Amino acid sequence: MAHDVIIRNGTLIDGTGAAGKRADLAIDGDRITAIGKVDGNAPLEIDATGKLVTPGFVDIHTHLDAQLAWDPNASSSCYHGITSVVLGNCGVTFAPCKPQDRDYLAKMMESVEDIPAASILSGLPWDWETYGEYLASLSRMKTGVNVGGMVGHCAVRYHAMGERGLDDVPASADDIARMCDLVDEAIGAGALGFSTSRTFMHRVPDGRPVPGTYARADELLAIGRVLGKHKRGVFEAAARLGERDNDALDNTRREVELLGEISRENGVAVTFGLTESARRPELFRRVIEVCERENARGANLRPQTTSRGIGVLFGVHHRTPYDRFPAWQELRGKSLAERLDVLKRNRAELIAAVDTSADTMPPEQLYMLLPNDVAYHNDPERSLAAHARRRNVSAVAAFIDLALETDGRASCYFAFLNQNQEAVKEMILNPTVAMGLADSGAHVGQIMDASQPSWLLAHWVRDRKVISVEEAIRRWTSDTAAIFGVKDRGTLREGAFADVNVIDLEKLALEAPEYVHDFPGGAGRYVQRARGYETTLVNGRVFMRGGEPTGELRGRML
Repeated sequence: MAHDVIIRNGTLIDGTGAAGKRADLAIDGDRITAIGKVDGNAPLEIDATGKLVTPGFVDIHTHLDAQLAWDPNASSSCYHGITSVVLGNCGVTFAPCKPQDRDYLAKMMESVEDIPAASILSGLPWDWETYGEYLASLSRMKTGVNVGGMVGHCAVRYHAMGERGLDDVPASADDIARMCDLVDEAIGAGALGFSTSRTFMHRVPDGRPVPGTYARADELLAIGRVLGKHKRGVFEAAARLGERDNDALDNTRREVELLGEISRENGVAVTFGLTESARRPELFRRVIEVCERENARGANLRPQTTSRGIGVLFGVHHRTPYDRFPAWQELRGKSLAERLDVLKRNRAELIAAVDTSADTMPPEQLYMLLPNDVAYHNDPERSLAAHARRRNVSAVAAFIDLALETDGRASCYFAFLNQNQEAVKEMILNPTVAMGLADSGAHVGQIMDASQPSWLLAHWVRDRKVISVEEAIRRWTSDTAAIFGVKDRGTLREGAFADVNVIDLEKLALEAPEYVHDFPGGAGRYVQRARGYETTLVNGRVFMRGGEPTGELRGRML
């Protein structure tokens, strides 16, 4: 019997958590058709001897809403085994949108997620008003990954209430009814759910919290009932955790209990970001405890976290830790080659210009990411301070010298959340916590966290042996797919869609983040690649081979 594709002799990790097994896998069209000993042949046969064969990863927290319009490969997600992405997180979406509000929504996305508004406005077709029309527009775009989206509270509230939607006043009954109608249209048209922002950190360009931040419980419960009516759809939140709270975390407890009520009342999953913070080191544990109590009462709360710290990047290629000092401002507006030339010519002047008594980034907390040595476990011996000690120079001199020695490829990484890797380990091993928060497409000039699944496999599975490969794969495949109700993806079984990774776990490694100018208008962003992903298939076609896109764009709407 002939098949379209046969992957032979790999260790098959099916995504369910079951033990890996040696098996072949056959694909016909866009589906898996046989697993086991596969006879016959195929036009494409992939030898996976010594490799893992896994489902494609399902990334439930991205902000690729704009980027997919000009980057159908969804980089940097594509470099890390991700075959399905969810858009519309944190309440910020581009629909529903009145034509006159396009500029406002684009600038709000820039303010919240650091995606250039000029690129958004010029790169999107903007051929929609309703969320259903937005999904139809998305479906006309050819993408390499499968795509699903949530409708965002910011756009919904601004559409229904205009400027009043930003005020700290209750929405009226008519306002809530209009919002519910908009959400009803979106879910009916195929949205995967609804998202909202509750954190005071998310702000519009004039500094006010985004629409929905001040929403009262009756508004959120009413919108939750729309999902309940449809009997589907996830409720996602950038939740208010630890903000404006007392030492007993009473406000945080009430926040999570409200999310539990939304889940319980409507039979829907609720997910939100959860990280450890040095400012409140016990916060994540208290949140998990409340989630577990709510789940015991019938809720389905799934906080999601990262497999490493969330951190800001600095480097001579973009922002440096010393940009506040006038001598360093000469680097602005220059190409990388020109910046390196300035470092060579003005090394002594640049070192002298930095006042170390000023409020600069502490070099003990800046971890170096160097070509062929990219690690995120916050090892003090990889800090800029340690490099400086070994060289017997100042931290500023070490920063300059490392930049020159690597042709500008060296980066500094400052973790501001999930700094404590033992806390990260604790969350990874907790079954209530989901894997997510990779934030691909967001904060493009600040962070690069799309490599989360690669770091989980390379560090926590292979190097630390903290979690089994089967469980780690399950956490990024069937588990994330189940939270969002995504059918027939996230597992390797006969009849499922053929989204498949072939991974050389021993060779799996992250490459250094790069700063490139490939957004519309020449805007810049960070990208990060990985080694060890030999082949990635989406809907039965080879999407990535050897870490590079093949040009196949077979992604579908989720």
